[in-house]
Amino acid sequence: MFLKKDKRPNGRVYLSIVEGYRDPKTKKPKQRKVKSLGYLDDLEKEYDDPISHFSLLTKQMTEEVKNKELPLDFSFSPNETIDPSVVLRKNLGFSVLSYFYHKLRINNFFINRQRNLSIDYSLNNIFQMLVYFRVLDPCSKKSSFENMDDYFLDFNFGINDVYRALDYFNFYKDDLLLHIHEMVRMTYGRDTSNVYYDVTNYYFEIKEPDDFRKKGISKEHRPNPIIQMGLLMDNLGLPITYKLFEGNTNDCSTLMPVLNDLKDDYSLGRIIVVADKGMNTGENIAYNILHKNGYIYSQTVRGANADLKEYVLSDEGYKEFSDGFKIKSRIITTNIWVENVSGKKVQVPIEQKQVVFYSPDYAERARYEREKAIEKAREIIKKNRHKKMPAEGALKYIISTSFDSKTGEVLECMDLNHIDEERIKEEKKFDGYYAIVTSELDMPDEKVLDTYRGLWRIEESFKITKGELKARPVYVSAKEHIEAHFLICFVSLLLIRLLEISTGHKYSAKALICEMKNITGTYLDKNYYMFDHYNEIVKDLGKTVGIDFSKRFMTVREIKNIISQMKN
Repeated sequence: MFLKKDKRPNGRVYLSIVEGYRDPKTKKPKQRKVKSLGYLDDLEKEYDDPISHFSLLTKQMTEEVKNKELPLDFSFSPNETIDPSVVLRKNLGFSVLSYFYHKLRINNFFINRQRNLSIDYSLNNIFQMLVYFRVLDPCSKKSSFENMDDYFLDFNFGINDVYRALDYFNFYKDDLLLHIHEMVRMTYGRDTSNVYYDVTNYYFEIKEPDDFRKKGISKEHRPNPIIQMGLLMDNLGLPITYKLFEGNTNDCSTLMPVLNDLKDDYSLGRIIVVADKGMNTGENIAYNILHKNGYIYSQTVRGANADLKEYVLSDEGYKEFSDGFKIKSRIITTNIWVENVSGKKVQVPIEQKQVVFYSPDYAERARYEREKAIEKAREIIKKNRHKKMPAEGALKYIISTSFDSKTGEVLECMDLNHIDEERIKEEKKFDGYYAIVTSELDMPDEKVLDTYRGLWRIEESFKITKGELKARPVYVSAKEHIEAHFLICFVSLLLIRLLEISTGHKYSAKALICEMKNITGTYLDKNYYMFDHYNEIVKDLGKTVGIDFSKRFMTVREIKNIISQMKN
């Protein structure tokens, strides 16, 4: 605030106390009257030195404003209308993500790389913007750019710059992933005693496949072209790295390329790879053994050999618990099929521990799922909708037999569908039984099981990426841009996982994202924004990153200071 001396047309000087502010629409500096004082010649009758007196008053008022001692006074015209070109409500919740983004020094990574580039836009600012939107308002790159004013962001770049930047993000992808890994290791600690691996895929709403997006086995049972993603996660549930594959790549053949890419750069030491039965192949087992790593894989029971089935169903050796759960193990020499240097498949003997267990809860779930499938199979038969189709889901319980129902004579021209009772009877025997195979011969059975159960975190990561982060639909089509898109999704997932850990796993990813979206301020007047959302989760978010989100009123300067504080 300052004392303004206005010379009027009548020649008299009028005094008033004025403050400066920035117009929210034009963003240009303006002035507004805080207090009218009167004409100088009139004031001289009351004060010996009006200029000195009111200059001191102005200084005191400025200090009181700084110290929050003056009440806030806003005035609004009852006829005031909303200007659609001005965004009055802005999000500040992204500052929580900014804290972790800068903690990992992703900003430094891009700033350092950009020094060698002849571009006039900021790769760091574009990447930040795309990450924040991917978490809080997932949409296309174009929509993210167009809605930047919904956030307290002061970035300056064009939509064409955004698309050009995607090429650079893809180019620097491997270096950025390694940089982030090192920062996680140094800042938060990286527990890689066990690493979890799984594969998912993403479909594209295109009619024809190309060299990257190809037809494959979709997790969502869709006919669209897909790409495969292999994700590696550490023991704390933090993603380490990922790799994209062509859509027709088999799940089991993705593990070795991901581990190969790590080489010695990630300094993981000896790791135990934990994965489901899709990775349980001779090649993957041999790869881990040759690289002096371990493995813990699930093993199919219903599709196992006769020896394992007999061992599973035998009561001998089980350690039983009061809730009906039981577990046992054995170490055996088994043969795995691997490809030798000549490209020929050969059998190689290895020592392996087999851990089998029975869970009443799993048995009940298996019975429930089967009954649903059988009921669906009966509906299919009743409606005569069954044709020659792959024996999956409910269809696997349907047998098509050609015979004359009266004479019993087999006919080629008749197709009678019925439920496969023998299959159901065989399946029931193994309800609740599961098997795990491992290289860790000395690891206690319960620890093998607990370690394997950690796979739920990687499955949850896929759900977050597909759900909250809406990784698809993918609004870009070039391979380089698709790669950049999933890099943004990976970093977004990591920031959410770090936030979950930092808040003590008290809240789900969905709840944290929802609360960050709700931390918004509405412009009032005099450079003030009013915030109207605060609860226990927001309080914990503030504690985590050092921001007091309980303040109802904040100036633009205070908000800028908060954003700047997150970068330090």
